Amino acid sequence: MVDVLWEDNHLLVINKPAGLAVQGDLTGDTHLLELAERYIAQKYNKPGKAFIGLVHRLDRPVSGVVVLAKTSKALTRMNEIFREKKNTKIYHAITTKSLPNEEGTLTHHLLKNSETKRAHAYNTHKPGTKPGVLHYKLLKNFAGRSLYEITLETGRFHQIRAQLSKMGCPILGDLKYGATEPLPDRSIGLHSRTLITPHVVSTQTSIYLTAPHPKGTWRWDLFK
Repeated sequence: MVDVLWEDNHLLVINKPAGLAVQGDLTGDTHLLELAERYIAQKYNKPGKAFIGLVHRLDRPVSGVVVLAKTSKALTRMNEIFREKKNTKIYHAITTKSLPNEEGTLTHHLLKNSETKRAHAYNTHKPGTKPGVLHYKLLKNFAGRSLYEITLETGRFHQIRAQLSKMGCPILGDLKYGATEPLPDRSIGLHSRTLITPHVVSTQTSIYLTAPHPKGTWRWDLFK
C-alpha cells in the first residue's frame, strides 16, 4: 500500500519510503509506479491498468515527496512546471559532519558519470559539467549528527549528495559519496521534505506538499 499525502482528479502525491524504486529497473523489484497503479485500480474499481505518469524521480535510497499524474494531460502540464522550475523543492539531510557555516549557498559544476551512476562536483567549470546550486540551513545538531534544510535552485543528478560530499560532509549512510558506514536498511539520511508547486489546472494556486520523516528509524527520531 502507498502512503498518500494528497490526491485529486489530476495528481497523486505519495510519501515514498527509502529503498523503493520509483519505476522498474533491472532488479525486477516492486516499484512505486506499480504500487500506485494498484492503488488507483482498487480504490476506484478500475478494470485493467490505470494510467499513472511519473512527474519526477527520487533516488532509491531517498524517502519523501513524489508527484504522480493521473492523466496524460496532467503529466504534460506538470512536466512543463518542473522543466521551467516554477516549483520549490526542499529536502532534509542528516550528516555526520557540519558545513563551515550554519547557513549559505553551495555552487559547483556537476558532471554525471553514466557508467558508475555517480556525479562529480568540481569548483570550476570542466567540459560536460552543468552548474549546481543549492541553499542550506542548519536546523539542529544532536548526538554527533547535523540536520540541514536544503533548497534546490537547480535539479541535477545526485546534486545534494555530490555537493555535500565535495564539502567533506557526506550524507549519513551514503557510501557512494563518502559515508564510512551503511545504514541497516541501505537507506541514506536524505528526505524529500516539501514541494511547493503550481497546481496543474489553476496555476495561480500553489499546493504545499510536506512528507513526514520516516517513522521508527533512529536517525530521524533523533530530530523529533
